[in-house]
Amino acid sequence: MVRPAVIAHRGYAGVAPENTIAAAERAAERDETAMLEIDVRPAACGTPVVVHDERLDGTRDGRPLTDATGLVRETPLEDLRATRVLGTDATIPSLAALLEAVPESVGVNVELKSPGTADLRTGEALSPDERDRRRRTWRPFVERVVADCEAFGGDLLFSSFCEGAIAALREVADYAAAPLVGTDLAAGLEIASRYDCEAIHPPHTAILDPESDEPATVGDANDGSGVALLERAHEAGRAVNVWTVRTWVQFDRLAAAGVDGIIADYPGLEPAADDR
Repeated sequence: MVRPAVIAHRGYAGVAPENTIAAAERAAERDETAMLEIDVRPAACGTPVVVHDERLDGTRDGRPLTDATGLVRETPLEDLRATRVLGTDATIPSLAALLEAVPESVGVNVELKSPGTADLRTGEALSPDERDRRRRTWRPFVERVVADCEAFGGDLLFSSFCEGAIAALREVADYAAAPLVGTDLAAGLEIASRYDCEAIHPPHTAILDPESDEPATVGDANDGSGVALLERAHEAGRAVNVWTVRTWVQFDRLAAAGVDGIIADYPGLEPAADDR
């Protein structure tokens, strides 16, 4: 069994304040970490910042996400830089600042969350006209993200739930790309094919049924047309990196199924060989 790459979800959000420089540095220090996964969206001035939620006043397990309120896209950059995350001294960083703290030996998966608008089309394969409109909306922000990434010498992989983001990236730069897949597995495969993406990022439940080791399928399995997403992606030469894994049992089953990467909330999930 080939060991899948371990991708630290928001810098291992289960053990560190998510999407912060502190989390990224700690995750990068672990030998198992092949790549960091981070989320980017624009501050009020358009500067890419690393934060998952649209609003600053979300919660994580009952704890406030930050000590601020309001929309990220309406908040000045300096205010975001002073905003503390999950009750710690860690603050929301700019993308450029976080990348400066990451060694080039560790890759970075940059998830494009929003171009600065609430009007998003996520998890869908779009019509040609809508695709072009969304691409134009995303392009200015994607250009700023790519510019901030140019100084980073490690591997970069861009992902998004929004086809418009993938379309804009393909116009702007020659970086690896991966559609994030929600419930519509067929749409994810269509987007991956349309832009010749190097990878695809489905939820782990799209690979294996949560209660068994049976593969999930795209299409109607009852009439024989269902095709395993993992099989389809590998036939097209695409890596399959699944999100978000939180237990060693999930990790072990997915590794045995043959996924290429596991986006994990916790380090140390891979069982030792003598524990299997």
